[in-house]
Amino acid sequence: MLRILLTAFGPYQTWQENASWLTLVQLAKNLPENPEITTRRYPVNLEEAREMLVEDLAQGFDYAIHLGQSPGSTALQLENIAINVFDDGQQRIQIDTNGPLAYECPLPLQKWAQQLGEMGVPAKISDHAGTYLCNAVYYLSNHITKTEGLATQSVFIHVPITDTQATSQLDIPSMPPQTGALAVRRILGWITEDQ
Repeated sequence: MLRILLTAFGPYQTWQENASWLTLVQLAKNLPENPEITTRRYPVNLEEAREMLVEDLAQGFDYAIHLGQSPGSTALQLENIAINVFDDGQQRIQIDTNGPLAYECPLPLQKWAQQLGEMGVPAKISDHAGTYLCNAVYYLSNHITKTEGLATQSVFIHVPITDTQATSQLDIPSMPPQTGALAVRRILGWITEDQ
């Protein structure tokens, strides 16, 4: 049976809730029996998230699906590129000084975006996961996998803020967590079907 790591983030800065975690919680209410899924909530802290990711990936998952929040986005963003840069607004550093400049997702993102769109879920390919922790976890997921000789394939999905988060902030696009959960559930299904 396929084994999949599914991660999201906790609160950060002024956000008391994180859309990625709200989406994962919604998804967890009705997880498929196959594949075997392990869920994690990572703190929005580079070193703590790195430590958790190293421990998690050492378990030898087939896939790692990472979710993150993207305020202002109007669609799910299937991230194609992870770059070797971390910028928290105070410092800008390389995530790994010996690592490559970037990693590209090996999974069929274009196909997934098209299929999600046909289901009525707005989705698009993005070639820039930012320079904050979402990008860092995506980069590390690929880098740890490569340097440790693991077979895990990683993907990062940015979700818009949820409708409950947007109620106090006018003019910010949102998406119900049920919609994000539906999209991730379908991606899990496509991954399983492709095996």
